[in-house]
Amino acid sequence: MSRFHSYINTTIKLVELYKGDQPFAIFIKSFFSKEKKYGSKDRKHIASLCYNYFRLGFAMRNCSAEQKIKLAFFLCEKESTDFAEKIIPEWHDKISWPLEKKLALVKDQFLIADIFPFGSELSDGITVEKYCLSMLVQPLLFLRIRPQCKVTTTKKLEKSKLDYQLIGTACIQLPAAVNVDDFFIIDKEVVVQDYNSQRVLNYLQVNEDGLLGSTVGNKGIITWDCCAASGGKSILLLDTLKHKLDLTISDIRPGIVMNLHQRFKKAGIKQYNYFIADVGDTNFSPPARDYELIICDAPCTGSGTWSRTPEQLSFFDLDDLKKYSGIQKRIAGNVVPHLKKGGIFIYITCSVFREENEAVAGFIQDTLHLDLLHQEILEGFGRRADSMFVAVFKNEAD
Repeated sequence: MSRFHSYINTTIKLVELYKGDQPFAIFIKSFFSKEKKYGSKDRKHIASLCYNYFRLGFAMRNCSAEQKIKLAFFLCEKESTDFAEKIIPEWHDKISWPLEKKLALVKDQFLIADIFPFGSELSDGITVEKYCLSMLVQPLLFLRIRPQCKVTTTKKLEKSKLDYQLIGTACIQLPAAVNVDDFFIIDKEVVVQDYNSQRVLNYLQVNEDGLLGSTVGNKGIITWDCCAASGGKSILLLDTLKHKLDLTISDIRPGIVMNLHQRFKKAGIKQYNYFIADVGDTNFSPPARDYELIICDAPCTGSGTWSRTPEQLSFFDLDDLKKYSGIQKRIAGNVVPHLKKGGIFIYITCSVFREENEAVAGFIQDTLHLDLLHQEILEGFGRRADSMFVAVFKNEAD
């Protein structure tokens, strides 16, 4: 058996063993740590084959795993190699073709819409074709330049010889494989943050005085990042708003809050409050305080990021939508009562599903009686970025 066929056999073994109960990156790392016979080049080839396989999602379910691996390799890769010549001899000289031309070539054995059979569940403005095409392409890496480090970071970028694009004045676009730690001080100079994740507070920023103006006290805007994770949205808010923040963060996971503390330390953020709690629990009650701004980056399917973690699509079930939608509504129902009159509530997901996006926004508007100021799908397909949803509300209740 050739080394190349061994790669395919190992890939088949891995995708059959993987049950979706942990990120595939962790699973495959554990596998290789036990199987010492694979060198670094072998591991790279096999991992790439696995991820390409997952990029085809629900397509080719009636074909063998080997057929799916070969077709996925042809569609997702761009350079002809010895591996390509050996494994897909009929296609290896066409591997550099544009994706649309490749799809036309294999249309008799592969339909792109089969990748994602949930088109009827998509948010308005997202098409099945665009979503499926995005699954076949590795997203890019995006950094946000922190405002206090703009000059020094720009100089570093110019000297780096990286293949980069500067979007606007603060967003750096890079190939996915770049090790940014070799060039920048993460969280101090730049924040690793997807293009659209950098944009979720734009509406608040543009309309800052009109939305918040009179509510700002001596200590700053009383703000609660209620599903803070590692604090990316809080750092963004601190960097983009002119006003000071009286910031509180919370999350259900003690470990990730510890990561947040370390990240805030690197970012130079010293003044903030925090607590650990399940804000979606029916018995939840936060510390006795009301807030002028609440950011809710809600737990969700993550479907807007699946081109980065394509294995998640293969294990998705429509019942997950009901589960997450229920969690999202409970969280909103628990935190909105702690929003001051005139205060702003920002609901965010990295989902492409209507039930997690517009439907929850409708619940917040109709059941929780907040005024919807703005809602938007931030589609990432054209930028090789994540797709996100953001809805901005104001509490006008008496």
